[in-house]
Amino acid sequence: MLEEVERWLADRSWSAADRPLDQLLDLKRAAGTRVSVVLPALDEEATVGAIVEVIRRELIEGLPVPLVDELVVVDSGSADRTAEVAAKAGARVVHRDEILPRIPALPGKGEVLWRSLLATTGDIVCFVDADLRDFSATFVSGIVGPLLTDPGVQFVKAMYDRPLGDAPGQGGRVTELVARPLLNLHWPQLAGFVQPLGGEYAVRRTLLERLPFPVGYGVELGLLVDALHTVGLDALAQVDVGVRLHRHQGGQALGRMAAAIYRTAQVRLSRGHLVRPELTQFERGPEGFVPHTYPVDTEERPPMLGVKEYGRRRVA
Repeated sequence: MLEEVERWLADRSWSAADRPLDQLLDLKRAAGTRVSVVLPALDEEATVGAIVEVIRRELIEGLPVPLVDELVVVDSGSADRTAEVAAKAGARVVHRDEILPRIPALPGKGEVLWRSLLATTGDIVCFVDADLRDFSATFVSGIVGPLLTDPGVQFVKAMYDRPLGDAPGQGGRVTELVARPLLNLHWPQLAGFVQPLGGEYAVRRTLLERLPFPVGYGVELGLLVDALHTVGLDALAQVDVGVRLHRHQGGQALGRMAAAIYRTAQVRLSRGHLVRPELTQFERGPEGFVPHTYPVDTEERPPMLGVKEYGRRRVA
């Protein structure tokens, strides 16, 4: 490991318990900082309501000043009751297609995160996946904390244990098999991140609006790499928030995710184009193995600062 990364681990890795909630509230009130929490959601009716309820109960209501000023669920086309459940629990629900309708929406998580910048106003934007179980408010307060206490920090990732069933520490298969080797080989300054692909992170808006967003599963790796090049390692940090429980995907879905992440890394290495942005996988049918070919996400959205609707809102 690079000496720079060893130093970074000592200086920029914390626990959520290092910053008590009352300290954060005092700093937030003094600075007048606004915090937005965004939950990108697709068919998450089983979990999104409980997450919204915890954030409202522990970080908004009954506090001398709310830690969270905006709680927004961006629905990317759910076929279930995700939007209804989230709204009933107290979130503001916005459909992906209602944001920036001039530009037709593409499928993918990164597309939703990119559009959420137009649906929120916070100085700090905190992203939280909507499939978490046994959700704790420290997933939000922990990663927002360094941004309120240290003006030099601009991007904070959550780190946690990811059990797979009853096996501790076996989650994050794409992280260990794809993302971590890529980062260690090509961006060794980022080798200290425990969960580089984790969906829970808080970022200053002034940084997010300057970054391109891969529209699909590569968004977490893309934002992390681009943030490193934009603001440097010392502006990045991570906070231990405990244990993350969520729905695990099957092997083929993970393969598609891995392909998108590899593509995102390749573009950042070469800024070129893939010869064949597709992935073929196999499923056994009645007469043997059947190939299924899927497109690999190849689109990226530009930095939000270049979008005219965003610019008009800033002027207004």
